[in-house]
Amino acid sequence: MKKGICFTIMLSLLCLGAPAQKVTKAKENGVVKAFSDSLSNLSAAYFAYFRMWDDLSSPGPRRVRPNPAFYKLFVPPTYYEAPIKQAFDLTWTPDARTLTATDSLYMGKRDSVSSTIYRLPDLETLAAADRWSNNILRNYYLQHPERLVNNELYMADLKPLEDNQIVKKPRKERIKSFLQPEAPVGSLETEKELVVMRPNFWTHKGNGYLQFTQHYISDNWYKGGESTNALLSGLVLEANFDDRQRLEFENKLEIKLGFVTAPSDTVHKYKTNADLFRLNSKLGVKAFKNWYYTLAGEFKTQFFANYKTNTNDMISNFLSPAQFDLTLGMDFKQNKKNYSLSLLGSPLAYTFMYINSDKILDPGAFNVDAGHKTANLFGSKFTGNLNWKIIPSIVWESKLEYFTTYDTVIASWENTFNFVLNRYLSTKLFVHARYDDGVKLTDDNKSYFQLQELLSFGLNYTW
Repeated sequence: MKKGICFTIMLSLLCLGAPAQKVTKAKENGVVKAFSDSLSNLSAAYFAYFRMWDDLSSPGPRRVRPNPAFYKLFVPPTYYEAPIKQAFDLTWTPDARTLTATDSLYMGKRDSVSSTIYRLPDLETLAAADRWSNNILRNYYLQHPERLVNNELYMADLKPLEDNQIVKKPRKERIKSFLQPEAPVGSLETEKELVVMRPNFWTHKGNGYLQFTQHYISDNWYKGGESTNALLSGLVLEANFDDRQRLEFENKLEIKLGFVTAPSDTVHKYKTNADLFRLNSKLGVKAFKNWYYTLAGEFKTQFFANYKTNTNDMISNFLSPAQFDLTLGMDFKQNKKNYSLSLLGSPLAYTFMYINSDKILDPGAFNVDAGHKTANLFGSKFTGNLNWKIIPSIVWESKLEYFTTYDTVIASWENTFNFVLNRYLSTKLFVHARYDDGVKLTDDNKSYFQLQELLSFGLNYTW
């Protein structure tokens, strides 16, 4: 065996717990035998410690304990400054004369004071073991400098955990509960089943309201006019998935129905002033920070037919129109204590329009050519959603949409102000502005701008 003992062979012996291989009789001498015996004792004591530690029924204190100073020999080859500073002469052989009583490789050697208290480390033994490890490392540096993979300076900057993963206040465990003996078979005490709860990334919420408005005018009112009554109801359901890492999936269903009396309409006693069925779905994959690659889809239509005043000319009906939007783009999301914001820019957008009934008075109002039932619009779209709790009793919900085919523009801005009186009563102000320059102007419709406003009071409940 060569003068410099190969470091990798020594590590293999330590990790496998096998005794050192016998050398040939021609090269066997007292120095090598002393080193081999010490190495075998170190390996045997090291693994004996773990066998005793695993056996919790072993009585009395642990007589075999590991020496932390040997950690340098169990990590990938690393350059340390201590071995070079320790000695001026870089030549070293495992001479039996250098293995003094202090440098014994047996684990667990302690002085009388430490052995009595048994909680204090034997600093003298740790220092001797460190010097012994440094001697091996110095020899290894000379024999195999090309195998060094680490440097002590690099290891000083290592962080095993990120700051957000460090437990600042660890939970206190009751050690005694782990050392209680198991209940014998047949005893009254039974094992409790271990219940593992899987994380639930789904959240659900909703809002329902039923509100009324009334306007009464007597027949002899000096300015004239007519009395009206209105009813507004709505339901909003949301089911959202967020794994808090990369994936978000949002789903929202909106239903709104409103009816108003129409005394001046001799053909229809009631008319709808709010009629909406809308389903939104949005799938986002996190790109970086607050940005998501997003695929969004929206379907909307209405429930009841709506007619022109004092006629049976149908303006709209169920699935007339039916609109389906599909967009692909980037979504910026920000959630704060008082507001949530989503800004979705979609350079690729597709809108499909469908009219089911042949009785619709003007299909062109929905960008469908006369004599056709469908329309396909391609372009770009921007969608912004804001939910802002201005004060605890006032909540503003806003949705802005801007779609362009680079020839025509369809823009919509919905605003709902919810004035919360208590848990069950509120007042709602709804303002909806719309712009569409794809429709044809007529005597009845002389502007591309459209506006709807509704104020109501009544029941409101959020869960």
